[in-house]
Amino acid sequence: MAVTAFVYPTGMFPTAFNKEVDLLTDAIKCALATSTYTPDQDTHDYFNDVTNEVVGTGYTAGGATLANDTLTYTAGSNLYTYDADDATWSTSTITARYAVVYDSTPASDATRPLLLYQNFGGDFTSTGGTFTVAWNASGIFTITCA
Repeated sequence: MAVTAFVYPTGMFPTAFNKEVDLLTDAIKCALATSTYTPDQDTHDYFNDVTNEVVGTGYTAGGATLANDTLTYTAGSNLYTYDADDATWSTSTITARYAVVYDSTPASDATRPLLLYQNFGGDFTSTGGTFTVAWNASGIFTITCA
């Protein structure tokens, strides 16, 4: 199964330009959703649009806060890279199809901007073990400034 990542353009860019998101000081989280969630890049902008979040042992609603996040700029290639440690849930029993990255700092789900999601290409399950969302070696996302 191929893992693919997609930006929520109606969530990430307007909220970043309106200073609603600060990648390095806000609490950026990774939540998991089941196969019955249908991501919509054209209309989903805040966390209240995410349905069918995973429920199970070892998983807390809202997901895990990303640790050791960084935002770096590479001169020459004009590339911005956002990265963090892999998201993990230890001793968990859960099944997920999607990982949703969002800013959890605002007060309510209706004001928590969506940034991106990963489609695992199928259901992944942990049974009393560690469920890990391993980010790409090149970062969670990159933006090339042309």
